[in-house]
Amino acid sequence: MRRPNGLAREAVRFKPASFAGTFLALLMSALIVAACGILLETSLRASVPAQRYANAPVVAAADQYEYVVTGSGEDEEREAVPLPDTARLDTGLTARAAEVPGAAGAVADFTFPVRPAPDGAAPATRGLPAEGGALTAHGWGAHVFTGTELTDGSAPGAGEVVLDAGTARAAKAAVGDTVLLQTASGQHDFRVAGVARAGAADIARTAGALVWFADSQAPELAGHPGKADAIAVLAEDGTDADALADAVRKALAGSGAEVHTGDDRGVVEDPGLGYAKVTLFGIGGSFGGIAAIVAVLTAAGTVALSVSQRAREFALLRAVGATPRQVRRAVASEALLIAPLAGILGCLPGMGLAHWWFGELKDRGAVPHAVDLHVSALPLLAAVVVGLLTALAAGWAAGRRPARIKPGQALAEASVERLRPGLIRTTLGIAALVGGGVLTGVSASSAGDDAAGAALGVVMLFMLAVALLGPLVARLSAGVFGLPLRGAGPAAQLAAANSRTNARRLASAITPIVLAMAFASTLVFMHTSESRAADRQLRAGITADHVVTDPAGLPVGAVAQAARAPGVDTAVGLLNTQVLVPIGSGEFKSLQGAATQGVSGSGAELAKVQDLDVREGSLDRLGQDRIAIDRTLAHSADVGVGDRLPLHLPDGTKARPEVVAVYGRGLGLATVTMDRAFLAGHVTSGFDSTLLVSGGSAKSLTALGQVTDATGYATEKSLDAELGAWMNNTMASVLGGFAAIAAVNTLVMTVLDRRRELGVLRLVGTTRRQVLTMLGWESLLVSAAGLVIGSAIAAATLIPMMRGVTGQAPYAPPLLYGSFAVAGVGLALLAVTLPAAAALRRRT
Repeated sequence: MRRPNGLAREAVRFKPASFAGTFLALLMSALIVAACGILLETSLRASVPAQRYANAPVVAAADQYEYVVTGSGEDEEREAVPLPDTARLDTGLTARAAEVPGAAGAVADFTFPVRPAPDGAAPATRGLPAEGGALTAHGWGAHVFTGTELTDGSAPGAGEVVLDAGTARAAKAAVGDTVLLQTASGQHDFRVAGVARAGAADIARTAGALVWFADSQAPELAGHPGKADAIAVLAEDGTDADALADAVRKALAGSGAEVHTGDDRGVVEDPGLGYAKVTLFGIGGSFGGIAAIVAVLTAAGTVALSVSQRAREFALLRAVGATPRQVRRAVASEALLIAPLAGILGCLPGMGLAHWWFGELKDRGAVPHAVDLHVSALPLLAAVVVGLLTALAAGWAAGRRPARIKPGQALAEASVERLRPGLIRTTLGIAALVGGGVLTGVSASSAGDDAAGAALGVVMLFMLAVALLGPLVARLSAGVFGLPLRGAGPAAQLAAANSRTNARRLASAITPIVLAMAFASTLVFMHTSESRAADRQLRAGITADHVVTDPAGLPVGAVAQAARAPGVDTAVGLLNTQVLVPIGSGEFKSLQGAATQGVSGSGAELAKVQDLDVREGSLDRLGQDRIAIDRTLAHSADVGVGDRLPLHLPDGTKARPEVVAVYGRGLGLATVTMDRAFLAGHVTSGFDSTLLVSGGSAKSLTALGQVTDATGYATEKSLDAELGAWMNNTMASVLGGFAAIAAVNTLVMTVLDRRRELGVLRLVGTTRRQVLTMLGWESLLVSAAGLVIGSAIAAATLIPMMRGVTGQAPYAPPLLYGSFAVAGVGLALLAVTLPAAAALRRRT
């Protein structure tokens, strides 16, 4: 007898079609694992090169993360959560940094938006053109490391400004002229002290107009008195950057400042990097983990199907003297021959998918353009190893019984399917089913992120249960879905009988369809449900007659100006931002980002233009250190009216405001509502985001920004959620597409394995059309069972989750759900009938 590895080579060589399906499944598995692994590695290694601080070897800045600490001792874990806005340093640290050995000087750096005043706002002043409605302002001291140079005039003093040459030329402004600008501290006129040519470092990340103020005045104009965005430390000639950084670190010890060198300086320049890392980690880590599990389960099922289809061959090998060890080694050798090549070839499209996905995230603004995709051998090697281990484990599990039982029994089981699945498999499947049911109850009793987190476990456990209990599920499905086929003619009756008799084969076909339907429906309909609920809350919550917005922020005094317009009853400004709220306890602690609106007015005035659907308390007490929150956040944080809610303001400042009201429309409006003054000094832009006006005419408000009504505003907000929809749909497409290909692959494998059976049917007088009709009914049964079970899993996941997040039932657009069903049925029909037709044609 040949050696086991020789048997494996001959099997692959002379029966390549038997291994094609296994090869494709392992290739697709490697594709998914490689793509998600590359994105995960990028999230861990992502950096941006220093541009603004390229000539400042050392930069000190506040930590831009808040941390969640769980466990203790060796089990302690720290999760870094990026702050919604920039944390700042005391400007007094600049002098300490400048005095360290080797430092040539230190400069406090400031970056903040300013707005040109409306035309005619004041006599004898120049209006400045600004692309997008805002100018970017810096402190003049930064010119020593940015390369900005005066072309006319002098450095600015108090009450003065330097304009970039393009802005001065467009405004026809010269040294000595007066310009009127709006800042976080109000509207002021400034004398033009000079005109400058912006250096490369100043325009590296800013495409619009630039202005510079005196360093002594910049913090106040930015709305952050005594605070700087960062401190740039310049080095004396011959000073080593690392040595200087160590000295600065010692000098600023205890201040909370972090010292950066090299590419690490880019983190200070581009705060979007932190959120980009979170996004990439979510795709590569969280979604990648789910995708990897699905890929492994699907590939394992395909390998097991391939091995089980050759049970007769293994039985014959046992009959002619092969030992159980030789059979197991033959199966392992087949895996070693196929899996590495499939994994290597799968890595190539995996890299392509990662590049495409990463590029799309860049184009949509989720990842800074300066971030590069990191591709190393590690995720590619992991993809190959995962595929190899999957093939070995699945092959061992599937070949264990034919290698262990007696040769005669093996021949008998190769001819007639064994009815009872293994005890261990059944026990694990029942445990997964019970676990999914328990988590469904947990999700139903939770709210917000807690409900979403529990729902993820629901879909994973139910999918694992379907994979483990596949034969039992298939036999039940054949019995239930086969009932209508009994009255549909002989071909349909034969299809139902075949399905009941070959439950294992049916299970291998149903499982991938269940995977595709469950995950695609969960991801897509989760977003449609949230979007629909948010849109409804927004449309019901905006009771104002007019909504005024401006991408650059509304002008200073917009609320007062609107209130003076004829016929206006109430005008309330909103500053939109985000805060971080600690939720959970123990190992389940986390920081939840909560959309926040700062209100420039009283709670009573807000109630005239916005209906938050207050459930407890009253908005009348809204004010300094008193807030209102959405019911889902109240549930997650376990607080109510009268309690104090610990939170981190946008720049990381800790606060414990009192909750004075709990409302129900936070998903569409804002999760947290607070006094605008509470946010003063904690956001980069101090300009209101939205103005809600009751009464008056739209025409009288056009000078303030874009005017629309509640319907138009809701439509704009829906468009702003496009990135979230795209990400969910992309993940659904990747995972659902993979599962759909796996389903087609499995169905083709099962049909090709039945060529002898189909030939016998033709020999006993069955026509080609009757055989194809029978197979069509089988494919309909398979797809119907997969769609129903997958939809049931999605429903068990979405119903409690949406009840907790939105308070409503999930929403599945009929046309979209119908397209999923049609795609599932159509693919199953094509995957069965096309190879069957080809097989029958060859036998004719």
